[in-house]
Amino acid sequence: MPSPQPPQTSPKELRRIITASSTGTLIEWYDFFIYGSLAVVFSGFFFPTGESSLALLVSVAAFGTGFVVRPLGALFFGRLGDRVGRKKTFLTTLVVMGAATTLIGCLPKYDTIGTAAPVLLVLLRLLQGFAVGGEYGGAATYVAEHSPADRKGFFTSFLQTTATVGLLLSIGVVVACRLLLGEEAFTAWGWRLPFLLSAVLVALSLRMRLKLHESPVFTRMQAEGALSKAPIRETLGNPKTLALVLIILFGLTAGLGAVWYTSQFYALYFLQSVLKVDFLTTNVCMAVALVLGAPFYLLFGRLSDQYGRQRVIVAGLALSAVSFLPLYAWIRAAAADRSWAQVVVAVTLQIVFSAMVYAPTAAYLTELFPPRIRYTGLSVSYHLGAGVFGGFMPLIALSLTSSTGNQLAGLTYPTAVAAVSTVVSLALLRGGRDNKLVRAVWNQLGTPDRADSPEPAPTG
Repeated sequence: MPSPQPPQTSPKELRRIITASSTGTLIEWYDFFIYGSLAVVFSGFFFPTGESSLALLVSVAAFGTGFVVRPLGALFFGRLGDRVGRKKTFLTTLVVMGAATTLIGCLPKYDTIGTAAPVLLVLLRLLQGFAVGGEYGGAATYVAEHSPADRKGFFTSFLQTTATVGLLLSIGVVVACRLLLGEEAFTAWGWRLPFLLSAVLVALSLRMRLKLHESPVFTRMQAEGALSKAPIRETLGNPKTLALVLIILFGLTAGLGAVWYTSQFYALYFLQSVLKVDFLTTNVCMAVALVLGAPFYLLFGRLSDQYGRQRVIVAGLALSAVSFLPLYAWIRAAAADRSWAQVVVAVTLQIVFSAMVYAPTAAYLTELFPPRIRYTGLSVSYHLGAGVFGGFMPLIALSLTSSTGNQLAGLTYPTAVAAVSTVVSLALLRGGRDNKLVRAVWNQLGTPDRADSPEPAPTG
């Protein structure tokens, strides 16, 4: 009997899939980033008073703890996604994230419940990280497995914009609350509203996602009895797939994490905490730069379909590595002259370079891993790099700046990580699915030949 083939997804259905998947992922990123957007505001509320600098560093460190558990969430939800389905899993991650974010908005301060306040804050932050560890891999896999081969980079790039747009949304909501309530009310209690808004956003997104059908690739594997019985063991216990995960980690996702969080989150902290630019000006500059930079994700996603994923990614890594120091020196000089237009241009350039790295990544990772371990392999590779190397970037950079007294000292970390990823990618990741190691993994775990439909070999 011939093997069942997945039905062709209609353009209308594909638009609905991209909209529902991207909306949910955007809300999860909003939930995850709203903490970072407000860390400077509430840093003293959950910790003892009198140590403002220490409170900020501890708050930023708590921001980082959400990244520590992202790989654990990737393993837990990746296994579920490869065993029980893409759709069911990323519905679960959405609910968990929304609950954690809403509870942060309800959390009593230190002067009310003492040391329980920072403990609960960190626990909820860990829960956020655990949820986002499963969200991205599920949404990327789901969209890619519905997309036509020759436009996979473009269609998944809509999903890639959600991290930047989620940050933009978090900044927009914070600024709106600050302007509507006034500084005193916002500082006293209004900062809670962006967290509480999550409950409404998650309910709307959940309604959209419940209407989706399971991925055709997963449905086909399920019908053929080809699902992995142990996705984690096949991903990390197999020498070939473990080697692939490590090469992707150091050749792509570590650099991606450092570049993305430097260009967007560290720019926010640098302006507000290092240069002491006021809250409103900082957030308006960042919001304008994010609006200007977001369309480039779609451009570079499309270009990766035409010229190859790796070419676009490596160009972004290299440009970021050589430009961070001069761009931040420019930001410092422009802020001193109160030339906010120049600040916006400098931040936008960083976002454009990060878009070159991030836009093709979802399509690229789904093409490197066979369907039976795709959710797990993609999630672990992504969150080890983007989560750990990127998530602690603001803390490491601020600590270097604080300890040396040099405002630009923090840039040594992302510059070095981006440079290493550029070299490793060029040396070990060339060729995409034609790469010797990638081909060996597909030959071992992929469905023979027929897996290339609808899973095409990418151009390198």
